[in-house]
Amino acid sequence: MRPLSEYREYPPDEMRGRAASFSEEMSRRRSVRAFSDRAVPREVIEHCLRAAGSAPSGAHRQPWYFVAIADAGVKREIRLAAEAEEREFYERRAPEDWLAALAPFATTAEKPFLETAPWLIAIFEQRWGYDADGNKLKHYYPSESVGIATGLLIAALHHAGVATLTHTPSPMKFLNSILGRPTQERPFLLLVCGYPGADATVPDIRRKSLAEIAEFRD
Repeated sequence: MRPLSEYREYPPDEMRGRAASFSEEMSRRRSVRAFSDRAVPREVIEHCLRAAGSAPSGAHRQPWYFVAIADAGVKREIRLAAEAEEREFYERRAPEDWLAALAPFATTAEKPFLETAPWLIAIFEQRWGYDADGNKLKHYYPSESVGIATGLLIAALHHAGVATLTHTPSPMKFLNSILGRPTQERPFLLLVCGYPGADATVPDIRRKSLAEIAEFRD
């Protein structure tokens, strides 16, 4: 153990201002399904992944792994595999109530953004790892830990001016095969990253108010 040196304290007024500013910034975050092919510098992605890696995790096992993909051939392979699973979903596996819930978003099995966007980030959950001697090491709360890291990554990308889309074709085991990841890693999510396309639109929806999602007992 060592003394805490990273923490920064702010005066209450500055705390309020910082909290309000961040809340306003995040309120502008929207999921995008039409992307431009404009390049996003690799350094931006690197910094955002560092932010994701700062997430808390069970017993500090850090059970996440990120594969950032800009290679056009790999993105093409991912798109073809994802669309195959999506066609199965829309045509055979999806219950009617799920399809009805998706209807306002006009989603289909076609996922051109998987090729158009400059970056895809495949996020893997490591169910276990290995210590320095090669012994199997249990990971605690891996799903919760990877979920927190993914949230930080989305926030960091938005803060940097990168639009995102969380994409979860099911099953996603094809990502292990395409990206050469070991079997103890479970594909958690595929994050599409880039600039919105000139024709990008978003559903006219509202977020729940604070009163609908939280309560205070002070």
